[in-house]
Amino acid sequence: MDYLIVKWVHVISSTLLFGTGIGSAFYLLMASLNRDAKVAFFVAKKVVIADWLFTATSVVLQPLTGLYMVHRLHLPLTATWIMWSFVLYFVAGACWLPVVWLQIRMRELARDAAARNVALPAAYWTYFRIWFALGIPAFVALLIVFYLMIAKPP
Repeated sequence: MDYLIVKWVHVISSTLLFGTGIGSAFYLLMASLNRDAKVAFFVAKKVVIADWLFTATSVVLQPLTGLYMVHRLHLPLTATWIMWSFVLYFVAGACWLPVVWLQIRMRELARDAAARNVALPAAYWTYFRIWFALGIPAFVALLIVFYLMIAKPP
């Protein structure tokens, strides 16, 4: 029974991780492209909260539940699909950590611009481009991890 509960937590947390990531990215992208500092601030503020509530929690739960299931099933950590899952998961995580910092900076810059009723500053757009670029390998890495988790190729 405990295995099924851990597997359920693993699936739910992966759904939250991916769903929050893609949803937050979409809304922050749309808000930024709107170019209204007040809209960008409002959305960035919510995205930062969602990252701490859902993404950070899932980032911790994913490897813990995954390792537990591997242990319970007596699977070798050297299985190709397991190794690649962890490598790609850490690639996504390595992209996510700076993204969190960038989102916080974007939120602060948008807040300041909204308070002064001016356009989003150049630094916002620099952070935005880096944020966007880091999202691509993270997204692709997690898509591949989903495939590996389902297919479990030899």
